[in-house]
Amino acid sequence: MRQFVLPILLLVSTLTLAPASAAEPLVVDLWPGKVPGDVGIPGQETSRIHPSPLVGPTKLITNVTKPTLTIYQPPKEKNTGTAMIICPGGGYWDLYWELEGEEVAAWLNSVGMTGIILKYRVPRRPGDVRGEPPLGPLLDAQRAVSVVRSRAAEWGIDPKRLGMVGFSAGGHLALATAINFEKRAYERIDAIDDVSCRPDFAALCYSGYLKAKDKDEIWPGLRIPADTPPILLAHANDDSPKVGGSDAENSAFMYIALKRAGVPVELHIYASGNHDFGVKQNDKLPSSWPGLCINWLHSLDLLAPESK
Repeated sequence: MRQFVLPILLLVSTLTLAPASAAEPLVVDLWPGKVPGDVGIPGQETSRIHPSPLVGPTKLITNVTKPTLTIYQPPKEKNTGTAMIICPGGGYWDLYWELEGEEVAAWLNSVGMTGIILKYRVPRRPGDVRGEPPLGPLLDAQRAVSVVRSRAAEWGIDPKRLGMVGFSAGGHLALATAINFEKRAYERIDAIDDVSCRPDFAALCYSGYLKAKDKDEIWPGLRIPADTPPILLAHANDDSPKVGGSDAENSAFMYIALKRAGVPVELHIYASGNHDFGVKQNDKLPSSWPGLCINWLHSLDLLAPESK
């Protein structure tokens, strides 16, 4: 699942956005000490500019051994109280920090939501099975939901309107978090872990690891509990592993599974748009999905009107 991205300029509707927020974001460590379930990797965290064939040069981060949250808050007068934890993609090897992190935070801020980028552990660790989702990022994502909810009042967030948005492998991570709230994948560390790790909604864009490789069913091991939160899925029909992406059947089969489980779910599969469309506004069909997401959140009363 992929390696590509877009520039820093975003257009939402007729709005032109700066990269994320005018104010410096707050960066918070996810874990108080040793990162649980991590065997570690050699080398320091690094970033590089990746020459994506789909969207041009974009920033990637890898060798993450110290997971963090980067919090971008909207202006107080515009804050709706709704927030999303952002899971960039990168095949669980890298994090597409610009395309699927900073630009997403900028979009969320523009509509009065707090954008929180989750820097989860990458790349895959020794012992992880190639071609399978690694476990470590799920620990980081579960902890992230509890950390944000435990500090919701401090960060101007309604703890009952905390969602996730993920892209590519990050979409799988958002879904995995949304269905694995009944039991944590790690032992309790402190009082933060007493706070619910269930997101109130999740939006998944061009996700992988949702459909089984050789069968017309969802990925083995994915179990959908009755209380799974509302899910929105967006994909492009011409997405493909051949371009480093993920087939739209991932979203299609997950939609069917969620619907049959009685979970509120919405699906958009565009005729074209390929992989890595992020929230970029251009002449491609998937540029409409951010607006559809806003409408979806309003329909579920998960996004309050902007504060006056």
